Amino acid sequence: MSKGLFWFRRDLRLKDNHGLYQALHTCDEVVLVFVFDENILSKLPDLDRRVQFIHDQLNELSDTLQEQGRHLYVYVGDPKTLIPRLASELNVSKVFTNEDYEPYALKRDQAVRKKLVASKIDFETYKDQVIFSPEEILKDDGKPYTVYTPYRKKWEKHLTAADLKTFPSEKLLDRVTAKQGPKTPSMKTLGFKPISLVSPGTAIKKSLLANYDKARDFPAKDGTSHFGVHLRFGTVSPRHCAKMGKTLNATWLSELIWREFFMQILYHYPHVVTQSFRPKYDKIQWLNNKKQFSAWCEGQTGYPLVDAGMRELNETGYMHNRVRMVTASFLTKHLLIDWRWGERYFAKKLIDFDLSANNGNWQWAAGTGCDAAPYFRIFNPESQMKKFDKDGDYVKRWVPELETDDYPAPIVDHKEARERALAAYKQALG
Repeated sequence: MSKGLFWFRRDLRLKDNHGLYQALHTCDEVVLVFVFDENILSKLPDLDRRVQFIHDQLNELSDTLQEQGRHLYVYVGDPKTLIPRLASELNVSKVFTNEDYEPYALKRDQAVRKKLVASKIDFETYKDQVIFSPEEILKDDGKPYTVYTPYRKKWEKHLTAADLKTFPSEKLLDRVTAKQGPKTPSMKTLGFKPISLVSPGTAIKKSLLANYDKARDFPAKDGTSHFGVHLRFGTVSPRHCAKMGKTLNATWLSELIWREFFMQILYHYPHVVTQSFRPKYDKIQWLNNKKQFSAWCEGQTGYPLVDAGMRELNETGYMHNRVRMVTASFLTKHLLIDWRWGERYFAKKLIDFDLSANNGNWQWAAGTGCDAAPYFRIFNPESQMKKFDKDGDYVKRWVPELETDDYPAPIVDHKEARERALAAYKQALG
């Protein structure tokens, strides 16, 4: 009897899960494990939507498995010591998991692998959260791409039916252990306050995707998929999403490719976590006015579209993509506040926070990233509102006091702020 352990991370699903399929296909019995990583939990506020989302998904997984007399084991601790210890205690010959490409995850997995190998236990990892891993799409000279369009063209050129094939892990669940183990601890036990989430479903509406390119820029419309959180935590298969995009909407597929582009940027250039992609942009003299930063965080800047977006974020943990660009541009260009301040705030609030995408998009907005467009692209929040929320439906929803004396005057003048930003960037770049 061969026995294995499958370690869930960014892949909280039983269907079309590559690493899980390989574990179930290879072993007679598999123990399914999830670890709430105390290294991550200790840095989070006690009200965190992502922890709640993970908690909800684990409960769903457990319920599905228990209906078949199978079980999920959930632990709290440091996976670097916990996974090797569990593997020895459970007497498994192999540990299976899906690849993760973030700097912390790479170091964690390296430490786990070292301990497992010392105990003569194999550690098998599989590509699952992307169609192409960071090492697969490279320039002809073997170097990574730093510009999106040629990356996308190479990505699309390399795509074959084999890259989108499914792994029917859900058909092998009878190999999951029937022995009971530790159950999901309560949110209170984890040190968090429970939050009631309205989670977007995992079924992709074909009608929505068919119109995605036409509707996605208008925040008052329900024109986006809200799939960021599902891709972040792997509650849907990226292969399924890419198939749908390929069939129904090239613009949606291009968004999935953007996701992988930023992942490979973070993987090949990990300095972007704390520094500008282009070092010369670290010379920008940010003003970092704390009072204005607070006004931005609270949605009290006097610019309706910016304020609507920030209030939506604070209340729901989500912000429409077009508005994310406007609010990020406003913070970095109009207020001359360091993009890292905004990035950290989004990281704390977004339910779909993903380090590579958040970092990549903030650096894109600030003009400090790998984007080929010049730094003097500065969104005008008022013209953006006229173009994408001309009837004010989105703004009125989040800023009901807009046309009253309770709404603040603009904290900066657009024309003056634009000129100030251009001068600051020119000075930094010499």
